[in-house]
Order: sequence, then C-alpha cells, then structure tokens
Amino acid sequence: MELRKRNYYVERPLLNQEQLEELGCLTSATETHQWRTWFQCSYTRARALLLQHLPVLAWLPRYPVRDWLLGDLLAGLSVAIMQLPQGLAYALLAGLPPVFGLYSSFYPVFIYFLFGTSRHISVGTFAVMSVMVGSVTESLAPDEDFLQAENATVDEEARDAARVQLAATLSVLVGLFQVGLGLVHFGFVVTYLSEPLVRGYTTAASIQVFVSQLKYVFGLQLSSRSGPLSLIYTVLEVCWKLPQSVVGTVVTALVAGVVLVLVKLLNDKLQRHLPLPLPGELLTLIGATGISYGVGLKRRFGVDVVGNIPAGLVPPVAPNPQLFASLVGYAFTIAVVGFAIAISLGKIFALRHGYRVDSNQELVALGLSNLVGGIFRCFPVSCSMSRSLVQESTGGNTQVAGAVSSLFILIIIVKLGELFQDLPKAVLAAVIIVNLKGMLKQFTDICSLWKANRVDLLIWLVTFVATILLNLDLGLAVAVVFSLLLVVFRTQLPRYSVLGQVPDTDIYRDVAEYSECGVDVDHLISRKKKLVKKQEQKLKRLKKLQKQTAASKDTSVSIEVHSSTRDMESNNMEDSKAEGEGSAMSCRDGGAHACPERKATDLPAVSTGNELEGMAASGQEGAKAPDVTTLKALGLPQPHFHSLILDLGALSFVDTVCLKSLKNIFRDFREIEVEVYMAACHTPVVAQLEAGHFFDASITKQHLFASVHDAVLFALQHPRSSPASPVLMTKL
Repeated sequence: MELRKRNYYVERPLLNQEQLEELGCLTSATETHQWRTWFQCSYTRARALLLQHLPVLAWLPRYPVRDWLLGDLLAGLSVAIMQLPQGLAYALLAGLPPVFGLYSSFYPVFIYFLFGTSRHISVGTFAVMSVMVGSVTESLAPDEDFLQAENATVDEEARDAARVQLAATLSVLVGLFQVGLGLVHFGFVVTYLSEPLVRGYTTAASIQVFVSQLKYVFGLQLSSRSGPLSLIYTVLEVCWKLPQSVVGTVVTALVAGVVLVLVKLLNDKLQRHLPLPLPGELLTLIGATGISYGVGLKRRFGVDVVGNIPAGLVPPVAPNPQLFASLVGYAFTIAVVGFAIAISLGKIFALRHGYRVDSNQELVALGLSNLVGGIFRCFPVSCSMSRSLVQESTGGNTQVAGAVSSLFILIIIVKLGELFQDLPKAVLAAVIIVNLKGMLKQFTDICSLWKANRVDLLIWLVTFVATILLNLDLGLAVAVVFSLLLVVFRTQLPRYSVLGQVPDTDIYRDVAEYSECGVDVDHLISRKKKLVKKQEQKLKRLKKLQKQTAASKDTSVSIEVHSSTRDMESNNMEDSKAEGEGSAMSCRDGGAHACPERKATDLPAVSTGNELEGMAASGQEGAKAPDVTTLKALGLPQPHFHSLILDLGALSFVDTVCLKSLKNIFRDFREIEVEVYMAACHTPVVAQLEAGHFFDASITKQHLFASVHDAVLFALQHPRSSPASPVLMTKL
C-alpha cells in the first residue's frame, strides 16, 4: 500500500535549559542510599529477596503442566542421552577419571534448576571449561611426580586422587568467586568480553582440546606440559612419537569418529521427519563397549579403556585450603570465562523466547552449582551450546528438563555406570573431537569480520594467537588488556563533524570533510594579543609625550609628537598587513572558512597638546572611546561565522578535564568574537555540569539549548557580530 504524504508542523518557542526545566517542572530526585534498604526487615522485603535468589519458587507454582510437561520430559531425556557420553569424555579432557564427569553432570545441573533464571541453557560439562581444568591439574599434578621407583611407571591411583582434589578445590574457588561477584552485582564484567574476543578465545580453546586428545587417538604417552608454548611443544612431541602409535587405538578412534559423523549428517538430513535426533553418541558408546568387552580390545590389541567406575555417590569432602594460593588465579579466570559463555548463550535464548535473564542471579546460580559440586568432587562447569540447542529444539520450556536429565544421570551413576568399564578411551576422544565442529566453524569469522569490522577482526586474531601461544589463562588476560587498550586508543581519536541544515527542516547532518581551511583559533588569538600589547605600549608612549607637552607647551614639540604619531600609525599599518597576508587556517573544533579581511587601525593624529590630552583621557576611560581591541580594529581577519554550536548529544558523562576544555572553548572563541552555545545535553550531563561549577556569570544555562535547532535559531536571531555571518555547528 502506498503511503500518503503528510506534512507535520510543530510550533513551540525556543527553549534553553532554564526554560526547559521550568516548562517541564524539573524536580531534583531525592537521594536514595541503597545501603539503608539492606538493613530494613519486613515480610515483603524478605519474600522479595527469597524469590529473587531462589527463582524456582516464583515460576514452579505457576508451571503449566499440561502444556509444558511432556516437552520438558522429552527434552530432559534427550539432553541426558548426550550428557552421558560427554560427561565421560570431558572428564578425560580434564585429566580425571571418567566417573567424575558423571558427578559433574548431576549435582551442578540440579542446583542450577533451583537458582537459575534461564529456561533453556543446559548446564554441565563443557569442552572449554574441561580443557582449562585439565591444564591446571596436569600442571600442578604432572605424571612425573608420581613415578614409581621400582619400575618407573606412573602410580595412576595416587595421581588421580591428587588431581581430583585439585579439581574439586578449584571448583569451590570458582563458585566462591562467582557467588561473590553476583552478590555485589558485578554481572557487568562480562561486557569487557566482547563477542569477537569470546569467539576467538573459544576457537583457540577448541584447538587446545583437539591437540589434548591426540594422545588418546594414537595411544601415546606424552609429557605433561603447561605455560607458554606448551601447545606447540605437545604437537611436536606427537609428531615425534607417531611411529609408536597403537594401531588398534587408531582404528578404534577412526571407526568411532566416522560413525558419529554419519549419524550427525543423518540427523541433519532427517531433522524434519524425526521427533527426536538419533542418539549417535550414546549408540556409539554402547556399541564400542560391547565390542571391546566381546573382542577383548585391551587384552588383544592394547587399546586403553576407561577402567573401574564405582557405583553409587561419593560422600562430600571439604576443599583443601592449602591449595587456595596456587589455584586462586586459575579460579578467577575460569569463573569469568564460564560465566561469559553461560550468560551470552542465555541471553540469546531469552531474546528468542521473550523473557529476561538476570545476569547477577546467573552468576549466583552458576557459582552455587560449582560450589556445591566442588564439595561433591565435581570439576567446574558451564553450559554447553550443543546440549542447549537440543534442549530447545526437542520442546524444552523450563529447567524442569534440566532436572529430568540430572535424575537420569543419577540412575546411571547408581546402577548403570559400571557397565561402561570396557569403553575405549579412544571412543571418548572421538566424541570430543567430533563435537568440536561448531567451535572450529568459527574460523569463518575471519572472512565475515574482514568485510564488516576490521577492528573486531584484530581483536579476534590477537585473542586467538595469544591463547594458542600463551595458554588459556595468559591468553585471556592478554586479550582483555588488548581489547581495553584498543577502546582507549579509539576514544582518543574521536571524529568531529561540521553540521549543515537540511533545507526547510530542523535536521542537521555532516556537510563534508574539510582539509586546511577554517580558522586557527590559537594563532589568531596570539596575533591579537601581540597587537593589543603594541597598542598599550603606544598608549603609554603617548601619555609620556602628553606629559612632556603639557610641561613645555612648545610648538616644536607638538610638531615632533605629530610626526612621531604618524610614524607609529604607518608602522601599525605595515604590521597589520604583514600579519594578515596568510590565508585562513583550520579550526580545531571543525572545518570552517574564515574571511581574510584586513584593515589597519586608524589612530587619530596628534598635533596639539589639547589633542594629546584628549587621547590620554580617552585611554583612561575606555567606555567612552570605540573598542580598539576588536579584530576589525586591529586589522585581523575575522571568522566568517559568528556563533559556534556544540552538539553534546553523544556525551554520556563529563569529567573535570572535559569541563576545563569546554571553558577554554568558550574563552578562546569569545576572544575572536564568536559566541559559543551548547545543545542536546542529557540530564546526567547537565547535573555533572552543575556539580562541577561549570555555570557562572559568563556561562549560564541560557547558553545551553534543548536541541541543535533551538540553538541555531537563537544564534541567527542574536548574532554577536555581522548578522550575515553563518553559524558553525560541531558534533562532538
């Protein structure tokens, strides 16, 4: 349908800030001290706090059983089928026995069901978090520390016990950090992790995950490494030891990988026709376990298997405080990364389904999941993108799906876990590598960011390279510091625009980019001060001559004074012409053309003592004589605009340095006879101007207007100099 053209007319008076506040009846907001409400006790406040920090009490009583229960049950079962193999595999990635991956798939998931605000994310083991935990456990408890003296073999039982204690203590510290940050409303910290930074980091982490699984794919015994360049050394060691690969292990990994890829391709092709995706990972684990048990892969072909998986739950164990000092740095990094992944994914689903995710409560929920999980020997967790997508696509509506999946994992831990003792570790490595597909596809960001935003591409590349070379913890620190420095650098190079009015509208846009034109304010002020100083010196000399004339009253002296005055006038003309020959300079606040007018100052000729006496009197009473300090009187070029309007609409705050700069702008431009106005200030900026004592007798709120258009119209109606001169508008 074709839209009809309509003309809209809005009539209102010009409004400066004082008039706007009077018209809008601005009232000063009463100061509220948030800390006072913390100590208030009432039933309403207690109930609000309970519902805020335990959201399940708010949504579970209103849960629509008929509409959502079936979908949540199917989604929970589907997620649990994925959670089982991923839990076993990601525990291996963390350097722990596989059963601890099952523990980490139960306790944290159920805790998040009680405290989380996202309805669709699947909390549990995640590849990036697991490889970060693995780097900690392998660096603080390397194989070399557990070599047995008699046969130079690794005491795996003692090593695993030490690593489990490290991982559990690390999980407690991560939980404490996240809960503490959430309670002090520090959820905004994730804003410092931009999307290019997170994607570059997770892509580099996927490379770390891939390399860490090569020893299980080829059946190699590698040295434990950590720190800068550890990834490079590991790749070189794998290449050096390839001839020692176990053929049975390589074949097992290849077959499992091919089966997993084929099942995923089949799921993608039959997605519309299948009510649930085929559980390829679970089927592969069951089949591989059966083949391993029946054929005897470990005994006949030397294929390494999972081993003993104890049935039942383990009792809670307190963390070891002696490990806190060595783990605190790793814990903070893992806490921030885990929260960044969870909140970014949670906000995607919240936007898609129309609900709100509380970032601070998410910190608390994720922190409690890790805190409680650490007490029950779990390692730090976050949320998985693949499982979250499955939970959403199979009909999941709330975290009831998460509770169902955790209960299913509990059944496996109590009754069925020991059935997977003959599962080859190569199959778990294949599960991990195949699931890296989504993160490895992020390499396509390079092409898209090259076209869209090369600054973001630079952040992506620096994050990726730093994480690959310096490991996960130092790489993240370098990425964050580089991103912040880049923001600081870009803010130091702001863009200034000279605005022009669209004809017959109140719309102003950038007119063009100017080069080497306009008014050099500093140079013009310097020339003006020099000429004014010369005028003052001449006036002193005239006063001195006047005194001499009054004393002698000699005609010859009068003639001599007349001649000297004419000489000074001639010299003044020559100085003004020499200094006014340059063309217009560029304005530091925006391009503006200056009119190079030059006119010498005409000093009156002094021929008699009476005239000298009159000039001295006029010098003493400047109010009675014409102003000889104007640009025109001094013979200096005048700006071709009479008013400068600063559009401050883009400013969100001003500091003391900004206040001084604005005052300098007013002072300097008034020195060259240009009036300055400000427009479109936000209320917080106005409040900061008032608090900084910006307004005084010379700069009032009458110089601040509600919009650029108001300022333009006022400046045109009240020109300081020639009414024909235009108005210069600058957007800061």
